[in-house]
Amino acid sequence: MAKKSKGNRQQIILECTEHKASGMPGTSRYVTQKNKKNTPARIELKKYNPVLRKVTIHREIK
Repeated sequence: MAKKSKGNRQQIILECTEHKASGMPGTSRYVTQKNKKNTPARIELKKYNPVLRKVTIHREIK
């Protein structure tokens, strides 16, 4: 069997921007994938933050 090529999909971590700025303990992070060929820039998605109990903007971290 031939070895599978690495591909363009990359695992990324999304971190809440509001939670980081508020100074509250803990973090809200999500793990997802993106195609680095189609979207080379960092992405922002609206996700639920269980600590703040609302939907906030989560930005990709490196």
